[in-house]
Amino acid sequence: MSLPVLYSFRRCPYAMRARLALWAAGVTVELREVKLAAKPPALVAASPKATVPVLVLSDGQVIDQSLDIMRWALAQSDPEGWLAGDDAALIATNDGVFKHHLDRAKYPGRYDEDGVTDHRAAALALLAPLEERLADAPFLCGETRTLTDIALVPFIRQFAAIDPAWFAAQGLPRLQIWLDTLLASELFAAVMPKFAPWQEGDAPVLFGP
Repeated sequence: MSLPVLYSFRRCPYAMRARLALWAAGVTVELREVKLAAKPPALVAASPKATVPVLVLSDGQVIDQSLDIMRWALAQSDPEGWLAGDDAALIATNDGVFKHHLDRAKYPGRYDEDGVTDHRAAALALLAPLEERLADAPFLCGETRTLTDIALVPFIRQFAAIDPAWFAAQGLPRLQIWLDTLLASELFAAVMPKFAPWQEGDAPVLFGP
């Protein structure tokens, strides 16, 4: 049977969390790295929204939402018990209002509005509850990393990288340790190698533990 095909883009936070879950679940896929400025026709054919990640299963089923890919992968195998820490409300806040402010703080020229500093402050305010939550345990849902941590970390990584010195000075020591711990993990390193953009006819690139 053929492997599932994952259309991905290395630095996209949505694709990042999908790759993290697939790797943790032990699911090997054929990875197709996408150049966003020249999306391959096969991606558009699989999912007309043409944004990554898109997972095409061996039976032709298409999963084109990152959280659905994560949950599908963990339904196949969940050796670390990530599904026990699936805080849908917290993830929704991250994917909604936090992502809104993150985008406007990181890409000010992309939006017809001012107030970059205001968006950065608004995003920062949404991290304060995470700092408080981490007072009780090293991860957001307990003593070990779970789906919630992995769903959020690519976005918080992106926010911290806008201005690392500024972020480090914001009085979020527990969140900083949480972020550093996840980014320094073998799992994160495993899903972040660089691949050339895929083109039709290329030899398959296998991705998995």
